[in-house]
Amino acid sequence: MEKNSYQILIVEDEPGIVELLRFTLGDAGFSSTIAVNAAEARKAIARHLPEAVLLDWMLPDVAGLTLLREWRSDGRTAALPVIMLTAKSMDEDKVRGLNAGADDYVTKPFSPRELVARIHAVLRRNAPEPVRSTQTHGMIAIDSERHLVTVSNQAVKLDQAEFRLLRFLMMNPERVFSRSQLLDRVWGDDSYIEERTVDVHIMRLRKALGAAADYIKTVRSVGYMLDAMPE
Repeated sequence: MEKNSYQILIVEDEPGIVELLRFTLGDAGFSSTIAVNAAEARKAIARHLPEAVLLDWMLPDVAGLTLLREWRSDGRTAALPVIMLTAKSMDEDKVRGLNAGADDYVTKPFSPRELVARIHAVLRRNAPEPVRSTQTHGMIAIDSERHLVTVSNQAVKLDQAEFRLLRFLMMNPERVFSRSQLLDRVWGDDSYIEERTVDVHIMRLRKALGAAADYIKTVRSVGYMLDAMPE
């Protein structure tokens, strides 16, 4: 099968499983990169963000769960799709993995067809939503082609960063995003600005929205969301 553009990072130290994964992914049209321990995985992620990671629970240097928590605490990798691969089948272990931020959990031995289906499902869930030319949310309307925002039909002046921030929130109403996630999704993979900068842009955005400022809610100790039904 011709390869697609999806690059999958395999973090696994057992040679037999590595070869099975490499063959399975190649047959499904994916490209793959191999890391046999956490140190190699960190280097691979630093060089290039893959579309998804298959992460073994038991690695020779650092536990896969520890590595996953590192990625989830870093704005650059907070939204990186990760599927845990492990021989652990107890429900409490699955809960630990999911609570640490895993997108899915596959127990060894696994069905290659099931694994590919799970990868496709995770990629679909994490795919960026198409940007519609015009979007509305209560009093707010945004026209991406004209770079125009209105509140109750009155034009609102926003700079480029706040425009992108508002558009992203309007594409994902009622979903809470941490500051690091907003940095990654709105400012992009190459941005190294500080998380507190998000607070500044949120403050400016609220000020510009005026009567619609309450649409943007602060979720304490988590981040921000666009309220579907502002009071």
